[in-house]
Amino acid sequence: MKKSLVLSLLLMLIGWMPAVAQIQDPVQFKSEWKSLSDTEAQIVFTADIDAGWHVYSTDLGDGGPISATFNTDKMEGLELDGKLMPQGKEVENFDKLFEMKVRYFENKATFVQKLKITGETYYIEGYLEYGACNDENCLPPTEVSFKYSGKGTTGATTNKGTPVEETSADVATETSIAKVATSDYWKPVIDQLNAFGEETAQTTNQSWIYIFFAGFIGGLLALFTPCVWPIIPMTVSFFLKRSKDKKKGIRDAWTYGASIVVIYVTLGLAITLIFGASALNALSTNAVFNILFFLMLVVFAASFFGAFEITLPSKWSNAVDSKAEQTSGLLSIFLMAFTLSLVSFSCTGPIIGFLLVELGTTGNIIAPAIGMLGFAIALALPFTLFAMFPTWLKQMPKSGGWMNVIKVTLGFLELAFALKFLSVADLAYGWRILDRETFLALWIVIFGLLGFYLLGKIKFPHDDDNTTVSVPRFFLALASLAFAVYMVPGLWGAPLKAVSAFAPPMSTQDFNLYKNEVHAQFKDFDAGMEFAKQNGKPVMLDFTGYGCVNCRKMELAVWTDSKVSDIIQNDYVLITLFVDDKTPLPEHIKVMENGKETTLRTIGDKWSYLQRTKFGANAQPFYVLIDNEGNPLNKAYKYDEDINEYVKFLQTGLDNYKK
Repeated sequence: MKKSLVLSLLLMLIGWMPAVAQIQDPVQFKSEWKSLSDTEAQIVFTADIDAGWHVYSTDLGDGGPISATFNTDKMEGLELDGKLMPQGKEVENFDKLFEMKVRYFENKATFVQKLKITGETYYIEGYLEYGACNDENCLPPTEVSFKYSGKGTTGATTNKGTPVEETSADVATETSIAKVATSDYWKPVIDQLNAFGEETAQTTNQSWIYIFFAGFIGGLLALFTPCVWPIIPMTVSFFLKRSKDKKKGIRDAWTYGASIVVIYVTLGLAITLIFGASALNALSTNAVFNILFFLMLVVFAASFFGAFEITLPSKWSNAVDSKAEQTSGLLSIFLMAFTLSLVSFSCTGPIIGFLLVELGTTGNIIAPAIGMLGFAIALALPFTLFAMFPTWLKQMPKSGGWMNVIKVTLGFLELAFALKFLSVADLAYGWRILDRETFLALWIVIFGLLGFYLLGKIKFPHDDDNTTVSVPRFFLALASLAFAVYMVPGLWGAPLKAVSAFAPPMSTQDFNLYKNEVHAQFKDFDAGMEFAKQNGKPVMLDFTGYGCVNCRKMELAVWTDSKVSDIIQNDYVLITLFVDDKTPLPEHIKVMENGKETTLRTIGDKWSYLQRTKFGANAQPFYVLIDNEGNPLNKAYKYDEDINEYVKFLQTGLDNYKK
């Protein structure tokens, strides 16, 4: 959801919480028959959607999430009147997972299919198919089955349609009832899987630690911006005037620091409550917003390079500052803290924007507030200390050439991150002006120029004529130039895992020489199991989807590692099962699941059913290691790009297989 890059990356660090190995049921659908006239009716599907999840709308196109579709298995005395229509509040934005514009519903969803009644009696049987995702994973295509029958044109005005019982004789013979499993490979192993210590998701508190830390790093970075540094002498002067009482001075200093924290945390909460966590998430993927943010960062970068100065109207800060001087007590201290916030905003604004938008993608209303708490504490702490001990100011280095170096360096970083936002908009509109190799070429140039600037080979208007390069500048230049060189192989298709979160997807690259990819030996479960048994090898099951982007990330970032690829290709039989494969089965398969009859119509339905019933999970990616009898060899593995953990996962399975 990543770099100095490292400092800037930490601004957007979000604790990722892996999915629990259990069946997820975030959407509850119901269907209803409604008669409109003697000759017209409609079937209305309504859904309650859990927080953080969304159900996709109709007609999204290929290569994206599962669109809602209306499907019939049998229909008599009826005709479809138009297409399935979504109703209610649709959200439309660019989805970073699927790299396309999508439309979806949150909290509530409604779909309506109109029908024409053409016979004296009618019968319809079918299903609504839909897709649901959250910010971490997606569910396989899910069906809402329905059956209705009733009288037609002779009396349909008052007829509500009668749901047909599952025991209807004519329905039972429509599809062949076949055995799903050809062997004991299909038997459930949920208890055995749990016995390996299947881990639950990370606690919210742990993820909040990461969020707090991200905000704290952002606050530390803000301290070194040219807008904040000059406020330190003003702070010291303000508190020297207030009192000679040391105890009171310390108390006032702590009050000052607490006021800064309250102001920024209130800002985070206010923005989140006004727009909502989901709205911030939507904003982060909105194409128009990303274009505006790109332009704003370019403007800030130009300002930091010395093209012009960006300042807030002086009357704003002067008015607040004068009020602080005129008042006494806690109010004056709070107003002084407010002055700091106003004066520094032109530099802290981009950092705060990054923080709020990126933390908004967690879908948690508390996350932005915690991030702002970390930001505020880091920003407030030195001001609090200088307010307590004014003499420390004399030991501070004066703002000068070194400050301008920091300013210009931040300008280069803002220019680099501006391209990330332009990339989102480029993918949304399909302009193809910022393909992966173009993006990487620009980053190589930017970080190369940053390295030369730090070495003193490039000068900007506010730089002094000092020709010496300090040791810290030299090492920063070394890191920047090394990073630029690191990205060069990416022009020919190298994965570049360190920048995968920022660069456009590999699919946008026109010239790709990289071929180190892992491919499945089998895409059929039973055939793969028989092969593994004959050859005496354990099996790695890969439950995936064509539209699962996190699956592609794992394959690119983890499977391409030589240690991982060697183990998978040499020691395991890899069986990849696509749960969204729409290839029809030769025969429909009716199965009982949770006391309800379910029809498996496609190959994807079959593999999704296998994942649910055998392993008790339905999210992708989902990796599980099994022996030649279908029993698990280790706990399952979900989306986590930690290569060492993945190697440990594979090696543990091998060790257990050999026992």
